[in-house]
Amino acid sequence: MNHLTQLPLLLALALLSACQSSSSSGGDDDTDTGGDSDTETENECLDTEACDCVWYGDCTISDATDLPGLAGYAEVTGSLTIEGTTLTDLDGLECLTSVGEDLVIHYNTALTGLSGLGNLTAVGGLLRISANYTLTDIGDLANLTSVGTTLCFEGNDALTNLDGVSSLTSVVGDLRIRSNDALTDMNGLGSITSVGAELRIESNPILTNLAGLSALTSVGEDLVFSENTALTDLDGLANLTSVGEDLWITINASLTSLDGLSALDSVGSELWIFDDPLLPDCEACDLLDQLTNGPSSSGVYDNLDDSCTPVPDNCL
Repeated sequence: MNHLTQLPLLLALALLSACQSSSSSGGDDDTDTGGDSDTETENECLDTEACDCVWYGDCTISDATDLPGLAGYAEVTGSLTIEGTTLTDLDGLECLTSVGEDLVIHYNTALTGLSGLGNLTAVGGLLRISANYTLTDIGDLANLTSVGTTLCFEGNDALTNLDGVSSLTSVVGDLRIRSNDALTDMNGLGSITSVGAELRIESNPILTNLAGLSALTSVGEDLVFSENTALTDLDGLANLTSVGEDLWITINASLTSLDGLSALDSVGSELWIFDDPLLPDCEACDLLDQLTNGPSSSGVYDNLDDSCTPVPDNCL
């Protein structure tokens, strides 16, 4: 049974909305590739080899025949959406260096790589790569140094690593890594020192370690680890010192230790550790004891019973 049967368009649209950012522009049709004649004239690139053209407004690529329309363009001032195509690569976008608002690459069921984006350096809004079921490699994003808001990888069933974003040093908004069935590590995130809003790592079934997050020192809002069934420890987080709001560690079937959070000093709001069947309750209590700031409330339950079970009052 192929992925189009297993995960129909309705679910793909749900993945799209799950990564939605408030920075999405919602521009009108006049700035799409199918815009009116005035817009087409404004965006006409007379010298496609010079790589100095500017596409004003939003642009949508929904068919392979749309892609040549961006030849020669170095900049899209609005959002660029590549969605629902049968493209296998993005060859033809070699001139592109910046997208002013969002870059969305969603539900392209034959896409295997991002060749064509090798010169891209900046995305002004969110970067969402989701529901591209045959995408195995994002290495062509190696020159990307700036994402304005959220960075999201979700529902890319064949993606094994995130090495293509190794030039990013921070994420201003959310960092969401969810439901990537073949993802084994976080190594491509090794230069990121801070996440301004939420960091969510959820439902990545063969993710075994977080070593790629070794440079991370702070998360501005919530930090969530949930339903990563092969994750045994959090050792990649040795430099993390603060979580601005909630910390959730839940439903990780193989997690046995929280030693990787040994530098964590502050949790701004709530801490929840539950339904981790191999994680001793004492691990959770020890983590709470080491915090000098927060949390305002906590919940520890349904983990592995040990000498701290039932959980004592000072662990709640």
